[in-house]
Amino acid sequence: MTTGARAPLLAKDSGQGDPADGDRYAGRHVPAWLRETSTCFLTNPQLVLYGNIRDRYLVPDQASWRLPDVREALWWLMEPLGYRFLLVADPVDGLQVLPSGDEAVLESATALAGVSLGNGRPLSLDSLLGVVRAVAGSKDTKVGIMVDYASRLVRDVRQLSPEEHYFFAACEKLSHTSQPVRLPDRQATPRYNPVLWVANNDRDLPAWFTADSMAVRRIAVPLPDLGDRKMAAELLSQGLASQLPGGSAPDDIAYRFAEQTESLTIRSMMEIVRLARTSEGAVDSIEAAARCYRVGISDNPWSKPFLRERLNTAAERIGRRVRGQDEAIGQSVDIIIRSVMGLSGAQAASNASRPRGVLFFAGPTGVGKTELAKSLTELIFGDERAYIRFDMTEFSEEHSAARLIGAPPGYIGHDAGGELTNSVRERPFSLILFDEIEKAHPRILDKFLQILDDGRLTDSTGSTVYFSEAVLVFTSNLGMSVIDERGMPVQNVTPDDTREDLVSRISAAVKEHIAEELNRPELLNRLGDNIVVFNFIDPVAAQEIFDQLIQRIFTLVEKERKVKLTLAPEARQTLLAAATADIAFGGRGIGSVLEMALINPLARALFAQGYHLAPEQCITDVARRSAGWQVTLR
Repeated sequence: MTTGARAPLLAKDSGQGDPADGDRYAGRHVPAWLRETSTCFLTNPQLVLYGNIRDRYLVPDQASWRLPDVREALWWLMEPLGYRFLLVADPVDGLQVLPSGDEAVLESATALAGVSLGNGRPLSLDSLLGVVRAVAGSKDTKVGIMVDYASRLVRDVRQLSPEEHYFFAACEKLSHTSQPVRLPDRQATPRYNPVLWVANNDRDLPAWFTADSMAVRRIAVPLPDLGDRKMAAELLSQGLASQLPGGSAPDDIAYRFAEQTESLTIRSMMEIVRLARTSEGAVDSIEAAARCYRVGISDNPWSKPFLRERLNTAAERIGRRVRGQDEAIGQSVDIIIRSVMGLSGAQAASNASRPRGVLFFAGPTGVGKTELAKSLTELIFGDERAYIRFDMTEFSEEHSAARLIGAPPGYIGHDAGGELTNSVRERPFSLILFDEIEKAHPRILDKFLQILDDGRLTDSTGSTVYFSEAVLVFTSNLGMSVIDERGMPVQNVTPDDTREDLVSRISAAVKEHIAEELNRPELLNRLGDNIVVFNFIDPVAAQEIFDQLIQRIFTLVEKERKVKLTLAPEARQTLLAAATADIAFGGRGIGSVLEMALINPLARALFAQGYHLAPEQCITDVARRSAGWQVTLR
């Protein structure tokens, strides 16, 4: 942990510091927004602080560090600059003062404000305006006022009542008439008595009040960067190494902690440490604590022993269900193994928050892309129903993005969240299938950039959903045809092409479509080498699929009608010839033929028998007649 002697925030020769301050914390880390705030005391009578305002902030404290909240951090900044006290007003608890517990300060603050402090009673806008005027107009005392929870001062900033409008108009005028305070000590630099508005968003205050105003400065408070998180991790994780199994060194835990908390606040890091220190044994590593905090579940299916056992025979297990796609199955299993080992995106600077795995299935229609996604879901989570499917043909319009993350504020249902964010919040450990992704509107693809890069998405309610424990699967028919020089679609690949030609042509077509037609090369970069190309269905695979579908049909009949069916060799050969006559549409085409040639006439034949069905029956004949397909049962 970094240490150092007490020194000033601003260098003496900058012309911005008071000589009495000394070189406050020279060479030590101070958040940039606090440094900017200090400078603005010289130039701006009012400031709007917005963004990450409910966090804790790492500030020097003699030879160590402190983690104050926004109120304490502002007073930490103001006290050495000669300010007597900081009034804090909020719509819930009324008026308070920092530093607290000092009777002389409380007496001075009460006299200046003209209202009682610390009674827990909210101020009316008229009373608050009086306090703001008293602070900004004080000529003999350097003080400030912080209006906390400014986002909740009025009900609707777009439809202000006359009283609310007058309040902000008076504050705007005050920002133009305030003057820096010049104390008798001529060496002290004149500074404003600042009015500090602390809001969730700068739009939570009237736009005409904050926009195009040189007197009202807006300062964004950002999330902590990696450097801030590393310093905070060193401070927060002291002694944690002895409480976690594995004997990790303290420095190693601090580094891993900072890596695992990308996009989180320091306050969240404090909660994660508290979770890791629990005596209940819910987590056994800092990574597990971070995951539990993000998704709310301490149990991690990715670390279960049964998953590793399944992966040893995964290709064989899936191959019995998805026929003729050995290469695609092998590549997909490799990516899942990489995910189980926690190495997805390992080449990136930080991969802690990215999705566990990303696959892009491309190839002919009806060859098993969706079926492989279901098989992977069952393999990983033990339940085929753990996958979440979105048909992207339903998202061809730009406005349909609202279905994923929720309607914008002001629209009906904006507080309900989105289909995607709600689903992942309910089931963070899941496989998410985006079917026929090329049919989605290009603007919707921008949502996936954030998911693939940061592993998170914020819905219309402002809640953040994490995708760090999910597997994302995209399917597409891109590359099957291309546009020739006449603008006409022509076939790009055929069943006669070799595996190498098939992979090369389809991969090239996918990359060209994403990078050039959609103009989303950054999306392509995030997919990397995870494009999995499927083969055409060959005659051998077509026959295997045929047998699977027949067995599935007979199993359903036995379950629903309590009739055990068999298929005579001659009837099977007739059905097989009809179903595999044209395998260009893959397994889906075979299923369509069986529905017409077997399921429909079988249903009629069983229906004709009434309620007295023989428990065992054989389909002895299947024939296509003038009235359609018919089956004979014996």
